[in-house]
Amino acid sequence: MATEIDELIEQLKTTSVSAANTTNLLCEISATKDPKLFDKHELAECFLGLTKCDDTNVRKEAAKCIAEITKSEVQRKKFTKRNIIAAFLECLRHVPTPDGSMELPIQICRALGNICYLNDEARDLILELEGDAVLLRLLDITTIEDATNAAQFIKVRGGLLSNYLLGGEGLAKRAMELGVMKKLQGIIDIGASNVEQHEDLLLNTLPLLSILTENVADLNFESSLNIQLSRILAASINPDLAEMCLELLHYQAESDEVKLILAKDGLCETIYNLLEKYKTLASTSEARALMKLACELIVLILTGDDSMHYLYTTPLLKNMVDWLDSTDIDLLTTGVLALGNFARTDSHCIYFVEQQTMNKLLEVLAKNNGVKDDVRLQHALLSALRNLVIPKPNKNAVIQAGLVQTILPMLEIHQPPVVFKLLGTLRMTVDGQEKLALELLKNKTLIEQLVHWSKSSDYAGVTGESLRLMAWLIKHAYLSKIAYALPRKGDAPAEQIADKIPLTQDYDRSSLSEFLANEGTVEAMVSMLTAQHLVMQNEALIALCILSVVYLSQASEAAQAQRLQDELVKCEVGKKLAELISKSSDTMTKEIVENLQNCVNLLKSSEQLVAHLEQHNINELLKSIPILTEYCTL
Repeated sequence: MATEIDELIEQLKTTSVSAANTTNLLCEISATKDPKLFDKHELAECFLGLTKCDDTNVRKEAAKCIAEITKSEVQRKKFTKRNIIAAFLECLRHVPTPDGSMELPIQICRALGNICYLNDEARDLILELEGDAVLLRLLDITTIEDATNAAQFIKVRGGLLSNYLLGGEGLAKRAMELGVMKKLQGIIDIGASNVEQHEDLLLNTLPLLSILTENVADLNFESSLNIQLSRILAASINPDLAEMCLELLHYQAESDEVKLILAKDGLCETIYNLLEKYKTLASTSEARALMKLACELIVLILTGDDSMHYLYTTPLLKNMVDWLDSTDIDLLTTGVLALGNFARTDSHCIYFVEQQTMNKLLEVLAKNNGVKDDVRLQHALLSALRNLVIPKPNKNAVIQAGLVQTILPMLEIHQPPVVFKLLGTLRMTVDGQEKLALELLKNKTLIEQLVHWSKSSDYAGVTGESLRLMAWLIKHAYLSKIAYALPRKGDAPAEQIADKIPLTQDYDRSSLSEFLANEGTVEAMVSMLTAQHLVMQNEALIALCILSVVYLSQASEAAQAQRLQDELVKCEVGKKLAELISKSSDTMTKEIVENLQNCVNLLKSSEQLVAHLEQHNINELLKSIPILTEYCTL
């Protein structure tokens, strides 16, 4: 075959351009299936002459040959010549041709498109020759007389522009300056008027929008274009076209303004109807990926506040509740994610509890709370339930419905995103729920796992939530019982604080005692003093205040008091307090400073801890806190 190619090339080079058999030779060359067979030949100069021939048929066949030959990377580089590219651009300036035929423009688009493929040098030459304006003017051709070749021209025009614009940000921005968006909008308007009839037009135009989106930062489409894309999605039965629309709308919907526009245009309902129609056909990986993309767009639109509030008043809300009964994991997960986004206001959350939507979510979680169940679904369920349990009127109802019993088995799951949401959901649930907090302090499995996660998790969120949940359990179980004992500004000196705690105050300490019986609990609260976030530092101070009141007062058992003192010294509470003051004193709020003073004063009710705190110079460090210095100055 190589020998035959050599002979053909030799004949072409020695044949007069006007010779009758030139066209036949070109046809034979373009019919060669392996373009790499031409790699050793220098053909650019030979074909340059052919592209300038007066015979339109010869020029067409020459361009067709170049299109085939330049499928090879080697020949793409060899044909990257200024005069060749200039000749092609000159021809494209006169499209449509006087006779209306698109055969020659088609082959030139193919040839130039192949030369541009992954070829920045060729793209730069086009730019230098101001050929980008020539290429973009091809988009102005909306009526093609040559009906036989119309579809092919639309295809190769799109391919040429795509290969050129893929050259990067600079070329894309220049195209924007030349009005490419207005041209594309006009074509898409035509396509949207009859999607079935203009399917090929859209399939070869939308990729240009995708390229521009990737290369032009913060490219925001006109509202009308976003709506047209939504309408095309609704009307199309072509999965490739649907995928293009979804991807473009995904990018545009990062803007909250666009989210609202799409919500009001009914895009979410459109997607819901399409998914309901085609859900049984999503048997291939490609179809499933398309289905997920559509589901994700519903959720993305719901992340906007205005769009969420608007959609709350539409049938979409009921549709998402209905998907809680779906056997399709993607539709089920989307329903849960959607409801979690709707549950961003107290009124919505209360409504979901009143309407038993919360119970449906718990039923789904009860069936999917194991180690082998879908992690994404678990994460979505916990996120939604966490939101629902935040409003105070909901807490008792959610607890009574069995939330805690349903999620505690999930302690065996060690996927960080699920664990993070699990702990956050529990923490929101115990807020203000003394009885539940007392019960959970006694849950050895829970506390041991929290201590483990607080020390060993590579996921900072899990470490923080483990510590915070322990602190919240202590606070909400005992703060109301010992609040009388917490000193406030102007109270007696520290050495008298223990004496002022009445001996008659009696309450059940068993939950806290069982909590402290777990190794590492005191250490966890002490280590939390130097957490990165002020809110965690404050929560640690409150927890230590409670521990001090309960176990360091005169009413406490001597053995328990001694055990706590020994633990605090072992964990170097003085060192941690010194570190807290040194690192965070400049940013401390009045509340944190008061809790810090309370904590230190309560610790001083123990002689052993007084000595320990003195070793770390706590008294002097307290005096250095700016907010206290300001008070003194005033």
